[in-house]
Amino acid sequence: MRFYNREQKMNLYENTLYMEDVNAVAALALPWEKLSGSTILISGATGLIGSFLTDVLLARRTAGDDITVTGLCRDVEAAEERFSFWKNDPRLRLLSHDINQPLDAGICGKADYVLHLASNTHPVQYATDPIGTITSNILGLMNMLDYACDCGSERVLFASSNEIYGENRGDTELFEEHYCGYIDSNTLRAGYPESKRCGEALVQAYIRQRGTDAVIARLTRSYGPTMKMSDTKAISQFIQKGIAGEDIVLKSAGEQYYSYTYVSDAAAGLLTVLLKGECGAAYNISDEASDIKLKDLAALIAGCAGRKVVFDLPDATEAAGFSKATKARLDGSLLKTLGFVPRYDIKEGIHRTIEILR
Repeated sequence: MRFYNREQKMNLYENTLYMEDVNAVAALALPWEKLSGSTILISGATGLIGSFLTDVLLARRTAGDDITVTGLCRDVEAAEERFSFWKNDPRLRLLSHDINQPLDAGICGKADYVLHLASNTHPVQYATDPIGTITSNILGLMNMLDYACDCGSERVLFASSNEIYGENRGDTELFEEHYCGYIDSNTLRAGYPESKRCGEALVQAYIRQRGTDAVIARLTRSYGPTMKMSDTKAISQFIQKGIAGEDIVLKSAGEQYYSYTYVSDAAAGLLTVLLKGECGAAYNISDEASDIKLKDLAALIAGCAGRKVVFDLPDATEAAGFSKATKARLDGSLLKTLGFVPRYDIKEGIHRTIEILR
């Protein structure tokens, strides 16, 4: 399997640790029979989580499930390189489509399940493409929902974000699903969390008005070996420096306290929500064992790489895309009532990511 982006190619399918992760999620005790013989449409199929999830679904063939994945992406050539292991497998269809444009069965066939994972997900994108950040979370989602309604799809999953909670008001340590903190909507950076909030409201509207069966998964800051080298999130930058054997650059005092999720646990959480979640409900995909302060995360990665942490102020473009939240820890207990059990804590996940990417 090829991990592909414009800066780097790496063979992932031949990596024992990566395939261990894929097969572990594919072997989870979930009601897979719901997906047997079905077609699943995934937007953002080449993203950090979407690409891993696609591998998991296609790996289910060893269990006898005949699952077909239709992956929407921006660059089919890059997607074909990323999924080269499945090149001749008819169960994977890759289509170039702008999700801000309407979808129909004539474009991508009919799908039984629709997963909207496509979104700008890191600071430079928020700052340089604020319109695209907002439209993919609202117009893109609306197009996916309309497609699902027209096709008679069984369920839609919207991948939302921990950012919908806004800033911690100081009245709680962990964000439960009903929590709603402060967001200054009159800023460039607000485009991402506010559009995710609007996306969730849109899901509820389709449930009520058009009878759509839909669920919401709120992801934390995710990481793993499927990350792209162009990703500008802090954790991604730290990992990139670590595997390059460079010092870890911290662009603040590092007191920010966040929840993180390794990619295989994120995918396992999405599948749990898709297959076991209650229609209309939102679920945090998180675990307290992966909560860590930014300075401690930097030190952890520096220790793995045998380097040190250095401090450097961000430039104006970077700063415009940074979250102002200083504490964003999620309560993952609701998802655990559905049987979700995370496999890796933050230390194990970071070690695993660096080991695979090396």
